[in-house]
Amino acid sequence: MNAQQTAPKMLKNTKNKIKVEFERTPLKDRLKAKFINMAFITDVVWYIFRLVLLLGISYIVLFPFYSQIAGSFMGRDDFVDVTVMLIPKNFSLDMYKFIVLENDYLKAFGNTLTLSAITSLIQVFVCCLIGYGLAKFKFKGNKYVFLAVVLTMVVPHQTLQLSLFMEFRFFDVFGILKFLSGNATVGDVKWINDILASINIFGEESKNKLIQGIINDGALNLNNSFMPLVVLSLSGLAFKNGLYIFMLRQFFRGVPDELEESAYIDGSGVFRTFLSIILPLSVPMMITVFLFAFSWQWTDDFYTRLFFTTNKTIVMPDIVKIPTSLETNYAGQNLYYSAIRNTCGLMIIAPLVIMYAFLQNFLVQGIERSGLTAD
Repeated sequence: MNAQQTAPKMLKNTKNKIKVEFERTPLKDRLKAKFINMAFITDVVWYIFRLVLLLGISYIVLFPFYSQIAGSFMGRDDFVDVTVMLIPKNFSLDMYKFIVLENDYLKAFGNTLTLSAITSLIQVFVCCLIGYGLAKFKFKGNKYVFLAVVLTMVVPHQTLQLSLFMEFRFFDVFGILKFLSGNATVGDVKWINDILASINIFGEESKNKLIQGIINDGALNLNNSFMPLVVLSLSGLAFKNGLYIFMLRQFFRGVPDELEESAYIDGSGVFRTFLSIILPLSVPMMITVFLFAFSWQWTDDFYTRLFFTTNKTIVMPDIVKIPTSLETNYAGQNLYYSAIRNTCGLMIIAPLVIMYAFLQNFLVQGIERSGLTAD
C-alpha cells in the first residue's frame, strides 16, 4: 500500500523537476525543441493542406454565384468592356427593376408562395400519417405498400405526364359526375355551384367553366388551378412524396413503442396518440420535410407547366424571360441576356436562401434524426 502511494508522488516530483529544468533552458533552445520537430512540421503541413483544399472548394462552389450577382448589377456597356471582370463599372439596378415591373415578379411571388405553402403543409401531414402507419402497424401487404412508395421515387414523372394531364382535364372519380350529369342543364348542377362557392377557391369565371365542363363532358376540368397539385398532395402522390414518406417512416421506426403503449393504457386512441404524442416529437423532422417540399414546389416547372396551360396563373419559373424594356441589339447581346436570366434565377432562389438561414438548425436536426440507414 505504501509503495502504491509513493509511486504517484515520485512521478509528480519527476514531472515538476523536468518542468523546472525546461523553464531554465534558454528561450532559443526551448523554441527549437517545441517547433523544430517532425510532429510539429507534420501538423503544420496538414493544416495548410486542409486550408488550401477548403479554399479551393469554396472558390469552385461560390464563384458562379458571385459572378452572377456581380453581373446583375452591370450596365449594358460592361458586357463589352474587356476591362470589366467581376466589379461593375456602370452600376445599374435596371435588371431588378424591370423584372419586378414587367415580368410580374410580385404576382408570381404571391401565387407561388400560396401554392407552395398549401401543398407543403398538406404533404407534411399526409406523409406523416402514411409514414407512421408503415412504421408502426404490421398488416398484410405492408412491405408491398412500402415497395409501391419506393417505386414512386423511381418512375420518371415524364412517363406519367399525359395521363396526369388527361386525368385532371376530365376529372371524375369513379364516373360519378358523368352518371349524375347525363342530359343536365346549368340549373340541374346548381348544387355544384353552391359547393364551389362555399369553399371559395375558384373565381366566378372558373366556376362557370367547371359547371359547363360537367354539362358538356360529364367531368371537371381542374387544370389552370391549384386543385391538381392539392389533390396530388392529399393522395400522397405529389412531387417527391415517396422520399418524404421514406424519411418519416425511418424516423418513426426509431420512436420507442413504450410511448404509444403508455398512451393506449391511459385510454388514448390511435389517432389521438398520433396527434398528441407522435407529432410533437416529430417537429424537427416535419420542418425538414416542409423545407424540402416547399423548395421543390417553389422551383418546380414540370407540374406547373403541365397543369397551367394559360398565362393567367403566373408562378416563379414564368418570370425567367427578357423584360421588354431591356431588349436590345448590340455586340454583347447574348452575354447581357444571359445575365438577365441569371438575375431572374437569383430572385427566384432569394426567398429560399432567407428561409433556410432561419430554419437551418431544424434542417440539420431532421437529417440527423431521419434514420436514413439500411434496415
